[in-house]
Amino acid sequence: QVQLVESGGGLVQAGGSLRLSCAASGRSFSVYAMGWFRQAPGKDREFVAVIVWSGTVTMYDDSVKGRFTISRDNAKNTVYLQMMSLKPEDTAVYYCAAGRYSRNPADFGFWGQGTQVTVSS
Repeated sequence: QVQLVESGGGLVQAGGSLRLSCAASGRSFSVYAMGWFRQAPGKDREFVAVIVWSGTVTMYDDSVKGRFTISRDNAKNTVYLQMMSLKPEDTAVYYCAAGRYSRNPADFGFWGQGTQVTVSS
């Protein structure tokens, strides 16, 4: 089992920045790819970014490419999502997940409880 706890969400104005963190405990964190997903009210959960276990390969959804950066520190069992140039459409609950290197939520077996990000216009 892997337990995941997100933090760093909040309210920010459009154009602002936030950094989300996801702390992992339990089974070896470093063997898993780590992903960030988000879910807005009334919408399906959608892929944001994913990073391989070594941190050397990343993938982003087109909607956040160039604005968001995913990274990880295996020594600290933590994955980060640096979000810049935030837009109102980025408003959602953000979840981190552990699993395979994929865009598909079904490939991730462990999920955090989520952290709310609200971007005001």
